[in-house]
Amino acid sequence: MVGNTYPYSIDDWFDDITLAIEHDIDGFVLNVGHEQWQKDRVSDCFQAASRLHAEAPFSFFLSFDMSAVPSQTENDIVLLSGYLETFGLSLRMFRHHGKVMVSTFSGENGLFGQHSLELAYSFVKRTLEMVTPIHLVPSFFIDPARYPAFEALDGAFNWNGGWPLHLTSRSSRSHIENASLDTDQYHLKNLHGRTFMAAVSPWFFTHYGPDSWNKNWIYRGDDWLFVRRWEQLIEMRDQIDFVQVISWNDYGESHYIGPIKGAQPNSQAWVNGYPHTSWLVLNQYFARAFRTGKYPEIKTDRIFMWARPHAKNAIAKERVPRPEHWQLTDDVFWVVVFAAAACKVRLYSDHKHSKSFNVDAGMTRLSFPLRVGSGMRARMKRNGVVILDCHPHDFIFTNNPEVYNFNAFVTMAEN
Repeated sequence: MVGNTYPYSIDDWFDDITLAIEHDIDGFVLNVGHEQWQKDRVSDCFQAASRLHAEAPFSFFLSFDMSAVPSQTENDIVLLSGYLETFGLSLRMFRHHGKVMVSTFSGENGLFGQHSLELAYSFVKRTLEMVTPIHLVPSFFIDPARYPAFEALDGAFNWNGGWPLHLTSRSSRSHIENASLDTDQYHLKNLHGRTFMAAVSPWFFTHYGPDSWNKNWIYRGDDWLFVRRWEQLIEMRDQIDFVQVISWNDYGESHYIGPIKGAQPNSQAWVNGYPHTSWLVLNQYFARAFRTGKYPEIKTDRIFMWARPHAKNAIAKERVPRPEHWQLTDDVFWVVVFAAAACKVRLYSDHKHSKSFNVDAGMTRLSFPLRVGSGMRARMKRNGVVILDCHPHDFIFTNNPEVYNFNAFVTMAEN
C-alpha cells in the first residue's frame, strides 16, 4: 500500500525490500492511488531497488487502486499512462510473457468515458500499450462469467479468494469450522487458460466508523487460515500463475505481514502493539513450497502463535460499534509447530489450564481456548528438556477493551 508510505525514505524502502528478499518474496505489488506524492514514493522505491545486485531476483508491478483513482472520462487515463511512462522501462518492472504486468484493485465502476466495462478496459489497454506492451491482470469485483467477453483481459486476480467470505451466521457450527476457500475454480473456469493470480492472507479486520471510511467488519481468520489457504494453493499450483500475499502493510485491514512503519490510515488503535512479522517467517516456508512443489525440510524448531486481544462478545465503550460478523470467530489461540524431531508441546492459557500434545517431526497445528485475565503460552520439550518456550508476557486476553480490536497478536519462538 503505497498510500501508507508517505514518510518513507529511500532507506525505508531498501529495508523493506531486503527483508522481503530474505523471506523468499519475489517482489512487491505497488498499490497506488491518485496523489502525486504516491508517485514520488514509487520513484523512491525503484531508486532503493537500484542498490540491489543486478542479479537479485526482486521486481515490482503496479496495481492501480481504482476505488481512489479517477476513471470516469478518457482524460483520466493520463494518471495510468504517466506511471508506465515513468517506470515501465525499468528492469525491475515485472514482465510476464515479455510484457509489463499491470493490475488493479477494483475498477468495475469506472468506464473511462466508454459505454461498457469491456470497452473501457479495451481503451485502457490500447492507450497504455502506446507506452509499452502490458499484461493486464485486474481484480474486478464482478461475476467471473463475464470474463470471456473481455478481450483486453490477459487474466484476473481473485482478490477475495483469501478469506471465507460466504460465512454470515453461526447457525451451523459444522458450516463454520474449516470454512471453505473455494472461489478459485469459478475464476479458472471462466478464464479459459488466461493468467490466474490467487490471493492468500492471514487475517482481516477493519474498524472505521461512518464518519470516516465506514468499514467495520471481520472475516473469519480462525482454523489456521494462513496455513490452510497456502496448503490449498500448493496443492493446485499447476493451475495458478501467481500468488499475491495480501498484504505487506495494509494496517487498516489488519492483514500486514511486514513491520509496522510508515503512516497508518488512522488504524493505530488496533495496530500499534500487534506485530505480525512472525507471519512473514511462516509465509517463507509456504512460498518455498509453492515455488518448488516440495515442502522444505524442517531443520529448526519453531513455534508460531497468535490470538485476538479480547473476548469476542466483550463490550467496548467507544462510538464505533462492534464489527460486523464478530460472531464468526472463536476465543482460541492458534499454534503452528515446526519440529525438527518428535517432541511434546504443552499449551497453556494459565497455570491451571493446559494440555499436552505429542508432536511428530514436521509441521503440526494446535489450538487452545483463551481465558479472560490470562495469556497464551506454548512449551516444547524433547527428552524431558525444554527446547522452546513461547510466552509473550505483554499479551493478556481481556473482557474490558477500550476499543474493539479483532486484530491478531502474532509471536514466535525458535532455537
